[in-house]
Amino acid sequence: MSNLMSDQNVELQEISVKTKTLETDDAALSRLGKKSVLKRRFSFLSILGFSCTVLITWEGSLIVFLLALQNGGSAGVVYGFLVAWLGAISTFIILSELVSIAPTSGGQYHWVSMLAPRRLQKVLSYVAGWLTLAGWQSAVASGAYLTGTMIQGLLVLTQPSYVPQNWHGTLFVWAVLLFAVTINIAAGWLLPKFEGAILVLHIVGFFGVLIPLLTLGPKTEPKEVFTSFSNLGGWSTQGLSFCIGLMGNVFAFGGGDGAIHLSEEIQNAAIVVPRSIMTGIMINGSLGFAMVLTVLFRSGDIEAALVENPEYPFIAIFKHAVNSTSGAAAMASVVLCLSASATVGVLASSSRVLWAFSRDKGLPGWQTWSTVSSRTSIPAYSVIATTLIACVLALINIGSATAFNGIVSVAIAGIFSSYLLVASLLLYRRLTGGIVLASELPVSSPDGSIADEEVRIIWGPWRIPGVLGIANNVFACAYLTFVLFFSFWPSFAEVNPGNMNWSILVTGFVAICSTMYYLVRAKKTYHGPVVEVGPRYVLNGDA
Repeated sequence: MSNLMSDQNVELQEISVKTKTLETDDAALSRLGKKSVLKRRFSFLSILGFSCTVLITWEGSLIVFLLALQNGGSAGVVYGFLVAWLGAISTFIILSELVSIAPTSGGQYHWVSMLAPRRLQKVLSYVAGWLTLAGWQSAVASGAYLTGTMIQGLLVLTQPSYVPQNWHGTLFVWAVLLFAVTINIAAGWLLPKFEGAILVLHIVGFFGVLIPLLTLGPKTEPKEVFTSFSNLGGWSTQGLSFCIGLMGNVFAFGGGDGAIHLSEEIQNAAIVVPRSIMTGIMINGSLGFAMVLTVLFRSGDIEAALVENPEYPFIAIFKHAVNSTSGAAAMASVVLCLSASATVGVLASSSRVLWAFSRDKGLPGWQTWSTVSSRTSIPAYSVIATTLIACVLALINIGSATAFNGIVSVAIAGIFSSYLLVASLLLYRRLTGGIVLASELPVSSPDGSIADEEVRIIWGPWRIPGVLGIANNVFACAYLTFVLFFSFWPSFAEVNPGNMNWSILVTGFVAICSTMYYLVRAKKTYHGPVVEVGPRYVLNGDA
């Protein structure tokens, strides 16, 4: 009897702790002026799985292996990975600090509204919203495209007579998107459990690929790996070639803000999200670096692999390493499954950006896209809209794979532009003393309002204090500026319509369309993050 009462007491205590956590989350969201309408289904483990599998760094390093190899060679791949990893850690620290201050699905555009000088709040927030949305929408199309065309790469491996066609790739893209949207809207409880399970596959699959390569692959001398540079792009200097090839490694670390856009569905988000982001980047970076070194040391004749499978040379490397078509297919299938699973998470994050920005009236048709299903507590219309946009974009691949690649390349330009904007504004606030600890806030008056007119932004529970935080902020801004600049460069010095990097054109097109909508409509309807409940305590203090 006493044991039964003890068990009941433990259960009651757990329920009490969970209730208090949810109340704290709702209160934090309320201070941002937002109502809590999404169910908080994600815990630390499930959102860690989400963070890891959206990044999929070791898998992504294999998929985008070619770009860094062409411009940089094996040594460029190694050193470029370390630079990209260090830059990603610095950037993710900034994002973790910001989500700890304001754990909202809006992410970048909400933070910009908080951090920017008051006279620029509205326009900079609007720009950040469109950059983030364009980047994430392109990431959905990009993830589905890489997965779909990887299926074609596997067919080339297992069926030598197969001739890939662009329209085949589009059908495979649609199949991947169908899988992703099913997981996202079939049932609200499924996504967190799915992400937790994929975390296991992410780690187990790593060893499933690594061990055969280490034990069966042909050996390469360390000198060749660490000192062999190449400049297949024909650039004027090796340094310039290295900078352009670095973008392949940068892409492998893209999507660090994925978990942030699910903040309103995470328990104890102000602490859990930063921890999951930083834990995820350390896990992914370690696995990714180990995989890069393994492939380079056990790849054998890379040029032969490029000839055999020019789109995905890692598949041919697998075949040469294990000397078995079926073995290589099994290893590549692990990468394929994880790539498809990453698309599920990317779709979830992208749809939350669309939903949050629509909630604040920043998009056409915001009334529809901001609707949350009463049955599943999921923004189903935003999920469906994001999927349909990706499906329409995939049609471009039928006419021209180059044009489609130009669209998906906006993923880096859009997302990293939004990172640079918030990192710069956070540095501005740091240097001007615009962010304070809660204990430094002015005393409230008896009616509950703040006595001092200048209300400062409050640091969250996760931050890098003092000079160290400023130094990291400066480094992150420099790194993001560098990445953004080279993200618009083509892979080859001799540019033609087939190898041109069209991201600058597509980014410009998005900028023009968003500007036109702002002048015609959004200027009247968009005023930054809408205050749904009040008073809002985390405010911009500029006059």
